[in-house]
Parts: sequence; structure tokens; C-alpha cells
Amino acid sequence: MTNHSGHDMTSHSRHGGARPGGLSVSENGYTLDLDSTILSTGTQTVTFRVIGSDGQPVTEFTPEHEKELHFIAVRRDTTGFQHVHPVMDEEGTWSIEVALKPGDWRFFADVHPVGHDATMTLGIDASVAGRYDPQPLPEDTRTAHVGEYSVTLDGELAPGEASDLTLTVSRNGQPVTDLQPYLGAYGHLVALRVGDLGYLHVHPDGEPGDGTTAPGPEITFMAAAPSGGTYRLYLDFQHNDVVRTAEFTVRTTATTAHSDAASQAGPEHTGHHPGNHAHH
Repeated sequence: MTNHSGHDMTSHSRHGGARPGGLSVSENGYTLDLDSTILSTGTQTVTFRVIGSDGQPVTEFTPEHEKELHFIAVRRDTTGFQHVHPVMDEEGTWSIEVALKPGDWRFFADVHPVGHDATMTLGIDASVAGRYDPQPLPEDTRTAHVGEYSVTLDGELAPGEASDLTLTVSRNGQPVTDLQPYLGAYGHLVALRVGDLGYLHVHPDGEPGDGTTAPGPEITFMAAAPSGGTYRLYLDFQHNDVVRTAEFTVRTTATTAHSDAASQAGPEHTGHHPGNHAHH
């Protein structure tokens, strides 16, 4: 689990510390390069590279949350979310299998190239051939069901203000108190802004083995919405050796006077900087 010192916050400090990532295919001299942006439906192997400013594939990355690259795939109607971990060959080409259905997709690569002072999230669109059946946005949900598991969300997202989101995991009505570590934490949360899929990547307070963080049923995250609007939240958690994903739709609450003051005070006002990455 990395701390704030491992991340350059200057790129999002100008935006109040909550600028979403993944809106650009190229950033800081690095570009996400897909072998094909037109794909077939079904389980497909996606191959890509991260190209550096010298025009060559990057082959050395600093691991973040136990992986050198995190790959997120989601259809633009916010369905089909997958968080997977590709494998890189010696030439710098990454490959991963993803399950695709027809429509427009957004792919995110979450990376920290060696020699760069921060983690960044690059994003690119891809089209999947076939008859597209877009799904309506799910209603604002506070309880998600994943098989025998239920996950309840407490807390509010406020524009420009960091706040706690607590997710409580139960199975068949009983609290789950033996969550397994996944990517160095008891839970992994991705938030996407509906409309442009602006990407926020947050991690929970505490970590396994720190002597204070319990393995469930509650997982608490610090998050801030970069703007008002509606967000889709995807919680990955591991139990009984299986990673499951609980999904939520959350609308931001009205900005309070306190958060207005926090916004005006700038990034030094708060110790948390939940831009692309809020790690705790």
C-alpha cells in the first residue's frame, strides 16, 4: 500500500485535488496504444502498449497495489465493468482477456512508469461489433446484491469535499468478518462519473495487518467527487478465494458551505487528495 508521498499531486492540485483521470489517451508524454479499437463480441484478447515520449513501448513500471498495471474495462452505459491485470511481454505489449458485448467501451490503464513521479490513468475508447442494446442507468442504490452477498453503502459524495464512504458486507444476512486481502486491501473501489466516465480510484482507510483494520464487515473509503452529478461505484472484495464486484449508483449531495470554503482554500486545506488515486 503506497502513501501520498509516492504520488505527484501537482497535476490535480489546480483542480481542488479531485480531478478525474482517464479522460485522455495521452498524458505526461505517455500514450495508451491499442492494437485494435474495433473488437468482436464475446471473450476477446485485448493487446496494447504504453508508449513513452521517445515513441517506444514502456517496459518498466513501479508496482502499485501489488500490480504493475491495472486495466479497467466498462461499456459506456456503465455495464460490463471488469478490473483485470494483464501480462506484459519483453517488448512491452500487454495482453488480457475481457468479456465484451456489443457497444462502445472505455478502457483504462492505471500505471506508474519508472522515471515518472506519479501514477496516472490513461483512457481509450473501443467499439465492439454487434447489435447494441444500451441499458438504462440503475437507480440510486444503497444495497447491492452479488449472489449470496449483500453490500450496503453508507455516506455521501460531495463535490470538491473528501468524505467517508462505508461499505458493509454480509452473506445470507450475516456480517462477513473474514474478508481476504485483495491488492493489498480489504476492498478496492473505482468510481466513474456518468456522462464522460471520469475515473476516480480510491482505497480504504487502513490495510490488512496494520493492527487496527478489521477484515470486515465494514470497509471505509475516503473519496471526493470532482463535480456534482451521478457516479457509478464498483467495489471489488475477496471472500472464500473469489473476487466479487458490487455496483452502486450515487448522486452527489449539495455542496455545503464547508466544502465551498475547502474549495477556496485550495489543496493545502485538507490532508487528503483523492484525485485519480486516494490511497490510505
